[in-house]
Amino acid sequence: QVQLAESGGGLVQAGGSLRLSCAASGRTFSRFSMGWFRQAPGKEREFVAGINWSGGMTDYADSVKGRFTISRDNRDNAKSTVYLQMNGLKPEDTAVYYCAARIGGGPYNYWGQGTQVTVSS
Repeated sequence: QVQLAESGGGLVQAGGSLRLSCAASGRTFSRFSMGWFRQAPGKEREFVAGINWSGGMTDYADSVKGRFTISRDNRDNAKSTVYLQMNGLKPEDTAVYYCAARIGGGPYNYWGQGTQVTVSS
């Protein structure tokens, strides 16, 4: 059974930092591309950051470039952990953040339950 479990969300003041984690298990996720998405109240879910299976390629939404960093740990073949380091947080970063996985450049087929990030002004 495929499982993606996010953690690390919370309440932080503007300008602060949070580190989100996503523990992926159930498949050889070391070969999966991983991504972070977010959905704010009343808005569509949007892409935040992505990383390929090796960690050698990353991609970011313009709104988070220079503030967020995605990384991954593939040392355990049974699971993979993906991180999202968020610095310089702004109130507009408030959303539920989701971890997702896909094979290569295909659609994201696996999703976590999400973790709430709230940034106060």
